[in-house]
Amino acid sequence: MTYYLAPDACLKWLETRSLYRVTSDELYELDEQSFRFLGDCASSEGCSSDETAFVDYCLQEGILTTRRTLPDRPPVIPAPKPSLRYLELQITDRCNLRCRHCYLGDGAPHELSVDQIKNVLSEFEEMQGLRVLISGGEPLLHSRFQAINDLLPRFMIRKVLFSNGLLISDKLLADLNVHEIQISIDGLERAHDALRGKGSYQKSMNAIALCRERGMDVSVSTMVHAKNLDEFTHMDRMLREMGIRDWTVDVPCVSGRLKDNRDLIVRPEEGGEYLRYGFGSGLHDAGEGFGCGLHLMSVLADGRIAKCTFYAEAPVGKIEDGLRRCWEKIVPVRLDDLMCDCSYLEICRGGCRYRAELLGSSRGKDLYRCFRYDIMNREPGRA
Repeated sequence: MTYYLAPDACLKWLETRSLYRVTSDELYELDEQSFRFLGDCASSEGCSSDETAFVDYCLQEGILTTRRTLPDRPPVIPAPKPSLRYLELQITDRCNLRCRHCYLGDGAPHELSVDQIKNVLSEFEEMQGLRVLISGGEPLLHSRFQAINDLLPRFMIRKVLFSNGLLISDKLLADLNVHEIQISIDGLERAHDALRGKGSYQKSMNAIALCRERGMDVSVSTMVHAKNLDEFTHMDRMLREMGIRDWTVDVPCVSGRLKDNRDLIVRPEEGGEYLRYGFGSGLHDAGEGFGCGLHLMSVLADGRIAKCTFYAEAPVGKIEDGLRRCWEKIVPVRLDDLMCDCSYLEICRGGCRYRAELLGSSRGKDLYRCFRYDIMNREPGRA
């Protein structure tokens, strides 16, 4: 019997040799023998093996198929260390909402050109990248979004579209070349609309329902703010019933417009409790001993590149410099260098470094995360 690597599977040479399933977002670590065998299966001739247990496992997981497939797979070359696995690609900072907590603030709008986006995705794929997070502003407002959408199938990476949901329609979804859509839901109707504007909640919820009806993977992100603190238990049940893939909960950093809307801000001792909410697989981290953002970098709508969008004012370069050169300038945060001493450090990974800086020190504590784990310490079994 001849076997072939499944059309959505590709080998990645990260810190360890791996295989990535783009549609399911699954990452498998491989030994050298398995890596070499699956490399043969990716060829046009396919492969065969007497190792029936391993082959049966790969067939069961959908890694191998008996149907001949020849997708245009990216080259498999050693990634830089640490590997750049996740790229936030802010294609525009235009938006159709004026959210009261937005870190972008106000200013002249920018957008990346189609050629810039193409070059960034090509280099990211070559660096063994896994997932591109297509963000904004509202990315669907890019003046050439259709041209960008047409580019996406060329790249064997998982594409996740971040949206507020207001522009999502049946017509758009019929032609949309992404694997997942993440929509912001910041509480139930009253709380969400207090942050994002009257009527926005229902439109965003309708967009989620439409995506789910089409069988698309949908994730939700929620910001903790003073208007939604009594709604998280209800949201947890509601989002699970809707079939949401991942629910990410975080506390917004006091930047951008949030500086002028202080009635929304929650103190660490009250906001930290809500970081226990959320579900899903999250990111594929292999960062023992390192802080958050070990495998992440952001490309901003004006062409600057930073370790994340919050560090826009401290860029490490620009698109013209190339992703690899910019990535090599980012110094990973070592947990040993932080002023943290609790037993949860390897779990919390020091929390958000930008938020810690706002609270006092780049080496200091993200107090929101501290209070989240302090609650766990005081109440065993609560998670």
